[in-house]
Formats: sequence, C-alpha cells, structure tokens
Amino acid sequence: MKVVSQPDEMKNLSRTLQRSGASIGLVPTMGALHDGHLSLLKRAQKLCDTSVISIFVNPAQFGPGEDLAQYPRPFEKDCELAEKNGCDIVFAPQPADMYPSSYQTLVEVEALGGKLCGRSRPTHFRGVATVVLKLFNIVMPQAAVFGQKDAQQAIILKRMVRDLNLSVRMEIAPTVRESDGLAMSSRNAYLTERERFEVPHIYQGLQYAGELYDKGEHNVARLRTAVMDLYNAAQTFTVEYFEMVDTERLEPVEAIDATTLIAGAFCTESSHTRLIDNIIVGGAI
Repeated sequence: MKVVSQPDEMKNLSRTLQRSGASIGLVPTMGALHDGHLSLLKRAQKLCDTSVISIFVNPAQFGPGEDLAQYPRPFEKDCELAEKNGCDIVFAPQPADMYPSSYQTLVEVEALGGKLCGRSRPTHFRGVATVVLKLFNIVMPQAAVFGQKDAQQAIILKRMVRDLNLSVRMEIAPTVRESDGLAMSSRNAYLTERERFEVPHIYQGLQYAGELYDKGEHNVARLRTAVMDLYNAAQTFTVEYFEMVDTERLEPVEAIDATTLIAGAFCTESSHTRLIDNIIVGGAI
C-alpha cells in the first residue's frame, strides 16, 4: 500500500494508473476508520481496479464550537487497517496543502445544504462539497463510494456531480451498524457508558417507522407522533430534528407516496455527541 500526502503527487499517480488502463475507486473519509468505512472500501474494490482511501479531517466542514480539535486522528492505526483490508493507496493531505493561505473558492449546493442538518450547521455542507470536489479533481476516480448513514450528504453530492457534469460514478452503500443497531460512526467513541446503552433506541425508532409504513401507515403526522413518543422517553439524548422528506429536494412530505428519507439528528446529554441516522422507504437514493 502506498501513502501519499501531496496533492500533485496523488494527481500524477492517478494519471499514471489511468494511462495503464486501471480504474480508480475513491472512499473519502476523515479517518478513525471502522467497519463502516471498510465496507465502503470493499465496494470500491469491486467496482474498480485500484482503491484509494482519503484521510483528511476537513476544517471547512466544522463550524465554530464543533469538535475539530478533538476529532480522533489515529493515523497509523488507520493505515494499518487500510492495508490489512487491501487498500492500494491512502491519500492523506495536510490542511495547508488543501487550503493554502490564498484559497478563496467554495462550492455550495444552495437549495439542499440548508435543510435538515444544515439548519444547525449552516456552513457544513459547503465545506463537504468543496473538499469532495477537490478530492475528485486530485484523485480523478471513476467511482466514489459513500455511506447511506450520511444520506443528506450523499444526496447533495449526487446533485453536485449531476449539476457540474462530473465524470464520476456515485455509489451509496448501506449503513453498517453495531450488533444493537447503532450506526457506526467515529463519534461513537465520545459516548458515555450510559449514553451508549440507550442510543440504539434511535435506530429502533426508525425501524418502528419503517414497520408502520410497511403495514400501510403512510401519513407522516401519525408516523412522526408514534416515533416521537419513543424518542421523548429517552433519558440520555434529545431530538434535534426528526423528519420525513423527499430525496430530491429534501422537502417535507405529508404522505409517503414515493421514495422518502426518514432522518433524525440527536444530541446526547452528557458527552454532547451529535448522532445522525436514517432509513429510506419506498425506494433508494
């Protein structure tokens, strides 16, 4: 496995690979790799000849007071995991190389970035879109794999790819979960023991919504009331939002009669960890 830190070196390596006829699959990450990331790597390996994991804690997607400084950075362990799982290249640039002092350009998918998580994190998806476009331009992948756990992010990036006529195939892989249903996330390490015991109820609420939908309940108000009764009983986390929206414009729906994202964001009381999760009903993104 090769570790590359300089954007120009990565770009030249990608050009060499492509001239040899090799396709490239990219898995963008912020490191602290877990089984969810590794499942995305496996998907990239099936799609392409060469697999690249990028590891970059992107400062542009963190707002004031968020956990940029505390975000876990176990780089050596990440490289060991990547190599053990067959990754060909780790691209790990430094912030100064991605955002030099003269940097001025940002990418924003305006109509989608202010919905759901964007209401409390108004610059987050601008930072995500900017860094992902830069990664696409540096690594030049034929395919890029993202997880459904970050469904809003995936929808926004698919729109960016479509709107800017980018030559990359977007693949959205299923959410990988712990044995009790909690969606895998690098931020799960922040949870207290008591919080960790209760946060699986987040997915249980989503499952309940899905079960009611499967039984014929498509009225969003009734679905939301049923799930919120479960969430309001929680003692270690509160609901930031819990919504059902279409998967094109992220607009709230009154009844589920097409592909719908059922998504929530939650904050724990003691560690102040922000968790997100979702399911898709009536189709896929």
